[in-house]
Amino acid sequence: MQTKEVLAALSALAQESRLAVFRLLVQAGPAGLAASKIAEELDIAPSSLSFHLKELTHAGLLTSRHEGRFVIYSADMPTMNSLIGFLTENCCGGIPCGPRNDQARPC
Repeated sequence: MQTKEVLAALSALAQESRLAVFRLLVQAGPAGLAASKIAEELDIAPSSLSFHLKELTHAGLLTSRHEGRFVIYSADMPTMNSLIGFLTENCCGGIPCGPRNDQARPC
């Protein structure tokens, strides 16, 4: 991931409603959710939700597909994994991070 992409993703997530949308879609898994279901679950007005979905999509954090007359949104986990990888690239000085044991230490 390039710095510009990382900044776009972090910027998109640095807002309460967008973070809530992303977290909900992570929980929904690959099946995703229709925009109407996201609005219902998070009690966000459809007009506001459209803006937030657009921002998350432009940042590469969401994918969408059409199913009939519905647009289904899903978290783009490869992008999120790349973001986490970028943020932890130099974690622990090259020693594998993880639960505390003989081979690894937490960051």
